[in-house]
Amino acid sequence: MPSPVPVVVRRLRGLLGPDPAATRQSLVALSLGLAASLVAGLTLGGINQTLERLPGLLVLVPAAIGLRGTIFGALGSRLGTSIHAGTYRSTIRGDGVLGQNLLAAGVLTLVTSVVLGGMAKLVAEGFGVADTISVAEYVTISVLGGLLSSIVLAVLTVTLASTAARRDWDPDNVMAPLVTASGDMVTLPALYLASLVVTNTVVVDVVTVLAVVVAAVAVTWALRSGLALLTEVLRESLPIVVVAGLLSLVAGLLLEKQVRSLISFPALLALVPPFLASAGALGGIVSNRLTSKLHLGVIEPTAIPGAGARADIVLAYTLALPVFALSSVVADLAALIADLDSPGPLTMLAVALTGGALATTFAMAVAYWSAVASYRVGIDPDNVGIPLVTSSIDLVGSFSFILAVLVFV
Repeated sequence: MPSPVPVVVRRLRGLLGPDPAATRQSLVALSLGLAASLVAGLTLGGINQTLERLPGLLVLVPAAIGLRGTIFGALGSRLGTSIHAGTYRSTIRGDGVLGQNLLAAGVLTLVTSVVLGGMAKLVAEGFGVADTISVAEYVTISVLGGLLSSIVLAVLTVTLASTAARRDWDPDNVMAPLVTASGDMVTLPALYLASLVVTNTVVVDVVTVLAVVVAAVAVTWALRSGLALLTEVLRESLPIVVVAGLLSLVAGLLLEKQVRSLISFPALLALVPPFLASAGALGGIVSNRLTSKLHLGVIEPTAIPGAGARADIVLAYTLALPVFALSSVVADLAALIADLDSPGPLTMLAVALTGGALATTFAMAVAYWSAVASYRVGIDPDNVGIPLVTSSIDLVGSFSFILAVLVFV
């Protein structure tokens, strides 16, 4: 009669998914990311007066957060592929892989922050948000908040990549959740600090004009620099990132339209950052793993996912249940710390799990077919997968979240 211990072990490993080591690494990274999202949840749950003082600001919030995840998640994905391919070097030189990637992230941050501010005003007014802040105020908050948070995220992403290369971690399992959650953690406080500046109209006008001029000069220089990787990343990423920002603005519009009901239970606002971060991180993990496998020839870019791709998708679903449950716990903790009104922990859990199931399913579809489609047409999927996943998750995740709120609250 066989020993019961191996049977138990086999069942436990089956629950962990097709790749227990990847599951462990991803679950640890996701848990650390959720802890970081506590700061974002506290911030968003606690700035309801700012959201009322600056009508339309909530339209910008998911887009600003999403752009940080889009730009630096893609940076992490490219660095992860470089690590797998053996071309990564920690030395920051303007003509090196790391240096050109950082330059690309900086230019993308500046340009898209300016564009995002202008688009936020158009989207808010176009869809009937009353008495919104001015376009200059949108641009100022977007640019200053974006630059402040991007400095922190650039340091974090490079540190993670260097540590992964040195300690033989798989960067595809850790970069997306940690960068995404850290983007939430630093972007929301940065946006709040930037919103304090808009009380001075002179500063707002100066920042707006200066940002537009510097952004135009920076992107022109970068495209004419002769640095092949920098030029390639900008040409392939800039249109995708702008479209991603537009999708995230629509996500912000959905939240803005529900701002009254969300403000009535600020704990629900505290749930938004960890919820969206979890959905985006799960999609990012799968996207990173798929793009690395495509580059290395481990999987084929077929219309129907093969065995290797299906294993990554199963991994994401394996992680989704505990991660979304933890996201509701993080929001409950934020509500407890900040004394925020809440619909109750069971309702918060139901919102997180139901909305999370919908968002994860969509994230898997986008992660796989965006990677396959871009690879087939000769575009680096590292430049496409993460931006499309994070931005579409902002939109569909927000829709899934609001749908769950309407059902359970």
